[in-house]
Amino acid sequence: MERYTSFKDFYPFYLSEHDNKYTKLLHFIGTTITIYLFIRFFMTFDFMFLLYALLAGYGFAWIGHFFIEHNKPATFKYPLWSLIGDYKMYFEILQGKHKIF
Repeated sequence: MERYTSFKDFYPFYLSEHDNKYTKLLHFIGTTITIYLFIRFFMTFDFMFLLYALLAGYGFAWIGHFFIEHNKPATFKYPLWSLIGDYKMYFEILQGKHKIF
């Protein structure tokens, strides 16, 4: 894997690791659930919601990578940029820039 020195350079690679629309769909579902769980955490301050958020976010994403894309998640090498990339892709899906249906 190439070593990226900026998010701008990393993001096209991130998208290439999400070619299949079902991988994007799983990421979208996991991120939506994660946002909901973060909101629940801030409403209750029950730290279990943070654990559930991590499980939902990574669980859905990793199923897509391991069973659909058959690649290793970029989060293993680029955890922060992958997180940023996930939310950028999420909002681009909402804007219609990526098709998941």
